Amino acid sequence: MALYSEKVMDHFRNPRNVGTLDDADGVGEVGNARCGDIMKIYIKVKDGIIADVKFNTFGCGSAIASSSMATEMIKGKPITEALELTNKAVVEALEGLPAHKLHCSVLAEQAIRAAIKDYYDRNGIAYDKDMFPDFDEDDHGEGEE
Repeated sequence: MALYSEKVMDHFRNPRNVGTLDDADGVGEVGNARCGDIMKIYIKVKDGIIADVKFNTFGCGSAIASSSMATEMIKGKPITEALELTNKAVVEALEGLPAHKLHCSVLAEQAIRAAIKDYYDRNGIAYDKDMFPDFDEDDHGEGEE
């Protein structure tokens, strides 16, 4: 049995939405000190919809595949729907990750949430702080698992 699904390998070999958005409306960066993975997600929002999304990830194949899949899953979606994206949904869309790589999908979820929180903060959009439990008030999207 292969360690990684074909979907994981495809998103690792051919990642979607790689890059930066110089005019991003929100940027979220998270990292995991234990494994060294760092993810940065950029979002462009138009009329409450994520019109564009890019990512830069420094990390293993699972981290890159998780970032790629997560960006595909939120592109074109309302912000409220993107906020509901879970690491479990990313893992399912990738057709699984090895147990010791599940933290990569968690980072993808956190990076998206951090970018949305940054968008809200930049635009003075009120939100319930419970929506972003991984980030305190002084944290500008640079959370850690």
